[in-house]
Amino acid sequence: MLTESFVASVSAAEKTSKKDSIIKDAGIYLYEYQPLPTLRSSFKKSSTQPNCLAVGVSHVFAAQSDKAVVHVYSRERSNQESTIPFPEKICSVALLGGADGGGALAMGTEGGRVILWELCTGRQVSTPQSHLQATTCLVADPTYNFLLSGSPDSNIHVWSIPGLLSFSSSTSNDPSQPSPFSPQNTLSNHRAEVTTLVIGHSSSNTNIAISGSRDSTCIVWNYRSGDLLHTFLLPSAPLCLALDPADRAFYAGYEDGSIQLVDFYTQTSLSHPIHDPALQATPTQPPPSSRWPIQAEEVSAALCISVSYDGLGLISGHRNGKVHTWNVATGQNGTPLTEFFAPITNIQLLHPTGFPNAKTSPLKLASVVKPRYESSLNSSENNASGILMIDNYNLTAKLMSMLPLPPFSSTGTSDTLLAEFDDFLSHLSFPSHLLEEGIATFATAGTTDARASLDTTSSLNESQTLEISTLKAQLSQARAAQQAYTDKALELNAKVLMLYEERKVRETDKRRRRLQKAKEAELRRQEIMANGEVAKEAPIREHGSKMDTAVEEDLSSNMDETDDE
Repeated sequence: MLTESFVASVSAAEKTSKKDSIIKDAGIYLYEYQPLPTLRSSFKKSSTQPNCLAVGVSHVFAAQSDKAVVHVYSRERSNQESTIPFPEKICSVALLGGADGGGALAMGTEGGRVILWELCTGRQVSTPQSHLQATTCLVADPTYNFLLSGSPDSNIHVWSIPGLLSFSSSTSNDPSQPSPFSPQNTLSNHRAEVTTLVIGHSSSNTNIAISGSRDSTCIVWNYRSGDLLHTFLLPSAPLCLALDPADRAFYAGYEDGSIQLVDFYTQTSLSHPIHDPALQATPTQPPPSSRWPIQAEEVSAALCISVSYDGLGLISGHRNGKVHTWNVATGQNGTPLTEFFAPITNIQLLHPTGFPNAKTSPLKLASVVKPRYESSLNSSENNASGILMIDNYNLTAKLMSMLPLPPFSSTGTSDTLLAEFDDFLSHLSFPSHLLEEGIATFATAGTTDARASLDTTSSLNESQTLEISTLKAQLSQARAAQQAYTDKALELNAKVLMLYEERKVRETDKRRRRLQKAKEAELRRQEIMANGEVAKEAPIREHGSKMDTAVEEDLSSNMDETDDE
């Protein structure tokens, strides 16, 4: 029988009631959602803020709200396994890895950094400060290649998980390449605090992420390319988000406890409305009918929500300690499911159990390895080589089964129904007859290819030599023609300059003689006037004016000729 459960955590700073002495000190609850709602187990001494709970197959990780520690709980033993201290307070956590839970834990710090802790090895990697304020939201995509971090500084950073966990220290050998400890993209279209982040379930390059902010908007992103796909204008600031299992819609929780359904397919489009360029530039405001009010005497904020495996049910955790369940298909109002007597800050529906022939991972995280800071990141020796040399890098895990090896021998054949070559790849060694055939094929192919290569090379050398000699002859002829043309052009240019200089000298001499004659005429006129020949004064003046006119005409004609030249 299929069983679906959820894990909820509370903030112990505000106890709403002490009715139940059994769970009043508990901070994390494992509750069966269906078929029979009932409390299965609980973990004590925990107080978490939103986005500070990560649930794996074998362990539960809770970042404490009042101190810089992370509590690690074992789900098998139902107790607290260890308390892990950190240099600064942890404000968000996200689990990275497969179904075995043996991957890494990503943590956002109060100082705006991101820390990655490998659970099976204890290796700890920390980024420099990337956010101006605390890192309060962390989500990882289904491929575990990208990590998104949000902060009250209104920015969202996209990180490469393989880059952060790489054994390459820094890019000091190639300064042109970006550092692996810096974000690949920064999404910065919000104008206020980023309150929540969710990511799609697809493994393709078109997978989406949705961010909610205090500016009463939700933005859909293509986080791989950094493109903004669509903006939704909400009636108030969303406190939490949850995405439909098929990525058809998302749900937003508000301060008044109501839940709103935002459907991607309300707009008509030939393609997916989110990826339609014609619809991306226009923000969308969901209709008021898509908002579901809560039916309760006391209005309490919805701090966290989660969608069921089939997408038909939704549960919400509220500040008054109550868990409400919603019917997505009919849009019925939320009804109380249970109460934990403290603000419910995190809630997560787990993958259903009870499927027939369910595959189990051969590797299981038995106990976490406490983190140790990777001090070799800053060593000069590793920075010079570009490779981290880590001492005592050991993996601690539990093998749940033998390695799957099909019945096969080096001299026999496979009895399984799989393809023959697949059996060869899955076995420890190849059959002897296959190796002999391969060696013979390579030997024959090598001899034939070598001969063909020699013949081809010789023919190419002859044709290339002939072509090179022809090109050299053409080049020498072109250079000779160019030199002759250059010499002729220089000779003509010299002749033109010589003629110009000769004409200029002649014109200068001619102008000098005309000016000399004019000066002599002027001197004669002045002498006549000085001798007192009054009777001849008028004719002389007439004669002088004529001479002045003649001089001016000569000067103007000389100037015109000079301009024409």
